[in-house]
Amino acid sequence: MSTNSSNAISSPCIKACMLDPVSKLCEGCGRSMAEIARWGSLSEAERLAIMARLQERQAASSD
Repeated sequence: MSTNSSNAISSPCIKACMLDPVSKLCEGCGRSMAEIARWGSLSEAERLAIMARLQERQAASSD
């Protein structure tokens, strides 16, 4: 996960993109396709809120 105080956009992307066929979440970062698609248009607060839930989301989808 990367967060920068400059002009860069915070992102959980680890460049290991693969969509899980069951959960429909990226196996690398845990985001949904809808979240990935609109990531650049989200506010920093919205991105950080999603990123705060990703670890729990990925754990739940692997059960």
